[in-house]
Amino acid sequence: MTRSAQWTRRSRRIGVLGAGAVLALGACSASGSDSVSGAGGEGLNGTVTVFAAASLKESFTELGERFEKEHPGTRVTFNFGGSDALAAGIANGAPADVFAAASTRTMRLVTDQGLTADSPSTFVRNRLEIATAPGNPHGIGSLRDLTAPGLKVVLCDRTVPCGTAARRALTAGGVELSPASYEQDVKSALTKLRLKEADAAVVYRTDVQAAGDKVEGVEFPESAEAVNDYPIARLDDAPNPEAAKAFVTLVTSPEGRKVLGAAGFLAP
Repeated sequence: MTRSAQWTRRSRRIGVLGAGAVLALGACSASGSDSVSGAGGEGLNGTVTVFAAASLKESFTELGERFEKEHPGTRVTFNFGGSDALAAGIANGAPADVFAAASTRTMRLVTDQGLTADSPSTFVRNRLEIATAPGNPHGIGSLRDLTAPGLKVVLCDRTVPCGTAARRALTAGGVELSPASYEQDVKSALTKLRLKEADAAVVYRTDVQAAGDKVEGVEFPESAEAVNDYPIARLDDAPNPEAAKAFVTLVTSPEGRKVLGAAGFLAP
């Protein structure tokens, strides 16, 4: 990154902090100390701020807790949400150490501006399922069943990776669908279903698994045409670069892949 680009990014960051926009991102934390430092390897400490796709919430929360135990004195905080919104926050200067997106397209919104310290690496893949109420009361067995008269279906917004993937799957199946609503991320789509404001939602299989017995998942063959790669990268202007590097290492390690695999993610 050029000196002028770094200065522009720092200037944007000051503006964001002054407006209080970072607080609006709603960080959630594991636990621990707040001091920030960049000590390498052993003796890591301070806060590591991770911006991650909503579908990573359960597995990354577990990995964050493991990271804190392995590195006493560190604290991992998360901003989970739609990947595009997170990328926009980073581009506008929101302080973050690591970005994990639900698609390579979304990661490019950050890399194209030279905001990553390293080349992003794909650490998992994810595919879609149809989520229904327990027992599948409407007998949904395929994408085409979602077009049944009176059936209320929700999709992720077209701009976020799960929405883009759903559109690819629908196109592959030759299915035209007018959803009851578009939601900002997979968690919002599942909330509509669980509140009985929708009869079905097209979301990631990992979110169906995370919901347990509160929803039921229906696989469909067109999901193979819409598999999303998840890239992760340390950010160039990371406040805690060494701890950020260590967190990325954990995510991409055999230990990290085991946690992610148990959550339903596919190997890259």
